[in-house]
Amino acid sequence: MLVLAICCMSLLIVSLDNTVLNVALPSMAKDFDATLSGMQWTIDAYTLVLAALLMLSGSTADRIGRRKVFMVGLTVFTVASVACSLAPTLESLVAFRMLQAVGGSMLNPVAMSIITNTFTDPRERARAIGVWGGVVGISMAAGPLVGGLLVDSVGWRSIFWINLPVGLAALLLTLRYVPESRAPKARRPDPVGQVLIIALLGSLTYAIIEAPDAGWTSVRILVFAAVAAAALIGILVYEPRRAEPLIDLRFFRSAPFSGATVIAICGFAALGGFLFLSTLYLQDVRGLDALHAGLWMLPMAAMTLVCAPLSGRLVGSRGPRLPLLVAGVMMTASGVLFAAFDAETSNGTLFLGYVLFGIGFGFVNAPITNTAVSGMPRAQAGVAAAVASTSRQIGQTLGVAVIGAVLASGVASSSYATAFVGASRACWWIIAGCGLAVLLLGALTSGRWARETARRTAERLEDAEDAAITEAATRSTS
Repeated sequence: MLVLAICCMSLLIVSLDNTVLNVALPSMAKDFDATLSGMQWTIDAYTLVLAALLMLSGSTADRIGRRKVFMVGLTVFTVASVACSLAPTLESLVAFRMLQAVGGSMLNPVAMSIITNTFTDPRERARAIGVWGGVVGISMAAGPLVGGLLVDSVGWRSIFWINLPVGLAALLLTLRYVPESRAPKARRPDPVGQVLIIALLGSLTYAIIEAPDAGWTSVRILVFAAVAAAALIGILVYEPRRAEPLIDLRFFRSAPFSGATVIAICGFAALGGFLFLSTLYLQDVRGLDALHAGLWMLPMAAMTLVCAPLSGRLVGSRGPRLPLLVAGVMMTASGVLFAAFDAETSNGTLFLGYVLFGIGFGFVNAPITNTAVSGMPRAQAGVAAAVASTSRQIGQTLGVAVIGAVLASGVASSSYATAFVGASRACWWIIAGCGLAVLLLGALTSGRWARETARRTAERLEDAEDAAITEAATRSTS
């Protein structure tokens, strides 16, 4: 339980950093005279680098030691947080956010791998993951309030200071209490695969964010879109030919694993878009200060805090199906409430929409994580957890990029405040569509057929791992 608490501290500072930052966006935009795309980059620069490096960090931790990589991540993240608080320009802030992400990439998947190898009983693991998910709820509950209070009283730079004491405490406790662990067989690096992933995510995100300003058919946007497509083809062709790929595409033969990956992308795309829209609406359209905007977002965060541990217990006792169905229904209902009924224009419906989304997001996290690591060989726990974490960050990156691009296209030709509600309607339909995808995929990938594909995939992976270990031992003996 102490190891779980230490790992949850790392998740707290990473999750809190994002929720606090959302509340601070309008203040940062005023100080730096930033455009809508500039605000998008302060979020997406972090999630983009995080997504690109998570699988590398997970496999590296399996190879050289999980505690060692975890401690390096804590150090880099904490130092980069201090640098963010001192950033003199928007460009330097984005650069320091990218450095933060380098450290953050060594935290969540590695911590989840530590938890997976500490809690070996499936039910205990599911409950531990439920606690892990509850920390996300705590960060969502505390983030808007803490961020709003700090922004209004001290200034937006102070939001990065809170990472310093938590990061230092986690670092000292890790050094004292977390045991070292690594995979029985070290996986070799895959630099080509890593470059392809960076090219894919970076080019795709850049094209989406910059398209409203540059034009969707401009040469620059088309070139970046072509690079993203080429990188995707390269991954699909190159990775299966490697004995130890960065992305083991065999994982995706498991329907629950594939479903969890897509559900993570859809669920966190909805979250990224939801927070981005809510922050801009509450402060720029309603004219609320950061603290009162944070208070308005508290119902969503509170529901996530309450529902995440409940979801973990349900996954442990009844499996992932029910939590995924509840998550899909609630997230879809929230999106439709905003898209079809302009929920933000009435206090009552705005409150209801936040509650519904909080319930939905609270239920979605635990089944994603548990499905991703359950049934996989423990030797590859770091890689499996990293794929799940990568999917979350890809989803949040794409959510902010797509929602911001659609919103920018809708408000470009008229007054920002007066056009916001109309322009955001299409954004809310996108969020509702993400919730519907969670519902349908949750139903499809949690049945008997899906569980059988997971069993067969695990057997193949274990047989291949045993054969590789035997071959390495034979070569060493000879």
